[in-house]
Amino acid sequence: MTAESVPRHSPLAHAADRFRTVTRLSGGALRLAEVPYLTQLTVRAEPGGPAVSGAERVLGLPLPTEPNTLTRRGSRTALWMGPDEWLVLAPPEEAGVLEDRLREALADEESAAVADVSGQRTTVLVGGPASHELLARGCALDLHPRAFRGGCAQTTLAHAPVVLVARGAQKPGFWVLVRSSYAGHLGAWLLDAATEYTSVLVGEW
Repeated sequence: MTAESVPRHSPLAHAADRFRTVTRLSGGALRLAEVPYLTQLTVRAEPGGPAVSGAERVLGLPLPTEPNTLTRRGSRTALWMGPDEWLVLAPPEEAGVLEDRLREALADEESAAVADVSGQRTTVLVGGPASHELLARGCALDLHPRAFRGGCAQTTLAHAPVVLVARGAQKPGFWVLVRSSYAGHLGAWLLDAATEYTSVLVGEW
């Protein structure tokens, strides 16, 4: 069996049925689901420099310049991670092509770099009107829409380091980017915390 033929297993594939059960039993208050294999590319470049302009042309969107903000266009999202660092999220099928195009755009800038970090994290969708209440049980940030206006934040959730990404006003909830080594812990915590909204314990972990 070649490496290409080995089936892929996402870090939370084993929790898919329980996530669906929570979604069904919550009566619309919550939606839990893994969003596996998102393309995640770290871009490093000097703010305002030619490398940023090149990256923006490739991505088709501006890189955010304010802390904890994001930009979106189509299926791509760029997150501010630091003064000279961004995390680009895109569909799984864009991984290789998008990375190659960014590398080409940044090739002439010694201080610029792009790295594929897709394998480091998986993504959990925590959606629905009760999503911010659920996450507030394990996160010190005020996640109410009136307070969480930046769009993204690096923080901890249930003692796991995560990146929270607001889905936007039309889709209440968050993407939770979590390192694969913490995914099982976070999945168990989410199922336990969601019990209040389902009135039942959703299976044994």
